[in-house]
Formats: sequence, C-alpha cells, structure tokens
Amino acid sequence: MAFRMTGSVFLASMFGCGYFPFASGTFGTLVAGVPLAMLGLLWPPLVPLLAVVLLAVGIPAATRAERDLRRHDSGIIVVDEAVGYLVAMSFLPLTPFYFITGFFLFRLFDIVKPPPARRMEKLPGGFGVMMDDVVAGIYANVILQVVRVVFCFAPSIL
Repeated sequence: MAFRMTGSVFLASMFGCGYFPFASGTFGTLVAGVPLAMLGLLWPPLVPLLAVVLLAVGIPAATRAERDLRRHDSGIIVVDEAVGYLVAMSFLPLTPFYFITGFFLFRLFDIVKPPPARRMEKLPGGFGVMMDDVVAGIYANVILQVVRVVFCFAPSIL
C-alpha cells in the first residue's frame, strides 16, 4: 500500500521519528523529547510551556494521523512521547541526573501504564493517544520531585 505522508502524520511522528524500525516510542522520546526538554536550559519555564503547546497541537494532529494511518495509537505517532517526557521534566532541575532518570522513569511508566494510564489510552482519537503519556509523565515527575526533596541537601550530585 502506497502511503503519502500528510502534515498531521509528519507532526504526529515528530518529523518522521516515529518511522524508526523498532522501539519507535523510545526513539521518539530520545530524539524529540530530550532535545525539547534541553531547550529548558535556556529558560526553565519553557519545558512545561512546550508540553502544553505540544499537547494542544498534538491532540488534533494525532487524531488526524490515526485516520490517515487507519490505526488507533499507531507506533508511528510519537508526539505523545515527546509531551510525556516534557511533563516528566517539568519544574525540575535540568541536570544530567534528571534528564537520564526522567527518561527511564517515563519510558517505564509509558510501557507499564499504571492506572489510570491504561484507561486514558482507551479514550477516543488523539486525546487517548496523548493522555496515557501525560499520566506516565506525571508519575515520573512525582517520583523525581520526591527524589529532589529527599536529596535537597546534595544538589551537586543530582
């Protein structure tokens, strides 16, 4: 079947990252989410702002991409991974420890999908595609915030 990449698929795949042949969600997080979060090094409030903007743009893009791809939550759609990782990194010190730990925690929660993430995934269209990753990002962020508070006496380590 020949496929023409639409603008929605281009955006939902984070400019083609979703076409990586294996582990497209992990690849999408690494190639799209991490660089976006690193923009927060310029101005930390940019991380949650990017999450909100990308969520607002990603929901309709993922909805249309699902229609174009004829599949719910296709692995090609990775804008949700970028948003979830940005949520995981919001309001945290942007240090190597948090970037790396946030990446692994977010991927863990995105794969395991603890409640209510699995239920969110079943919501219709792009909203369902995006919201399970937002929940995974919230779980990762909460754990990282706890780590931050517990280890606040040694910020140079974290």
